[in-house]
Amino acid sequence: MSTLVIKNLHAEVDGKEILRGIDLTINEGETVAVLGPNGHGKSTLLNVIMGHPKYIVTEGTITLDGQDILSLTTDQRAKLGLFLGMQNPSEIPGVINSDFLRAAVNAKSEKPISTYQFYKVLDKATKELKMPFDLATRSLNEGFSGGEKKRNEILQLMLLEPKIAMLDEIDSGLDVDAIQVVADVIKEEQAKGIGFLVISHYARLFDLIQPTRAVVIVNGKVVIDGDPSYIKRIDQTGYEFIKTELGIEISKPDNNMNTVSIGSCAVKDAIK
Repeated sequence: MSTLVIKNLHAEVDGKEILRGIDLTINEGETVAVLGPNGHGKSTLLNVIMGHPKYIVTEGTITLDGQDILSLTTDQRAKLGLFLGMQNPSEIPGVINSDFLRAAVNAKSEKPISTYQFYKVLDKATKELKMPFDLATRSLNEGFSGGEKKRNEILQLMLLEPKIAMLDEIDSGLDVDAIQVVADVIKEEQAKGIGFLVISHYARLFDLIQPTRAVVIVNGKVVIDGDPSYIKRIDQTGYEFIKTELGIEISKPDNNMNTVSIGSCAVKDAIK
């Protein structure tokens, strides 16, 4: 079983400290929901784990199966079994989507996949995601709708079969039917034993994929690491209890913190 271990992680961007001592362990087979007010380090954590050069680690360690990954490049981390489904996938003109996907698959394989086998796997995966197959022949994400970009991220997840998959608001921009399709694919990957670290502001996605744990990040630290019941509580009441019950002052206060919750997109009823 693979394990990602983060200890006392501090990280900054443009000289500003965002992560202030993250401690977190994710095991293969777990699905961890990552919650917290905007601007408190959720996306930063995922980018740091994946090795985004914009984020500078100033203290702490990250290991995958006991191996230090902080000294590794992003592609090396991917080969070890990490994956990041991005919140805002980039458009890359001139790079054909299918060529990119095949290169990514071959980079993780001991033996290159044949053209026939690759397109057979690609066809099956696009059908599961209800994606037009012709997206594979277009430039990577160029001209894709927001929903198509997100499905393309999940397509990469299916083809690469990582040990630990991180999804940063993979459901934003998707309608209700598309969220169901993406959730069904995630559940299939969960059944294979992949570990997930998932950021979302939609209660519906969490209801569909059933996280095994909920982690709340405030002020760049993990302040709660507990059972999934916190998802429903935060959806219904917001983050005020962090202050009243835990005595933690929340920086960058949002005047709407109690009224804007993870279920603010009319999906609260999904978990009641």
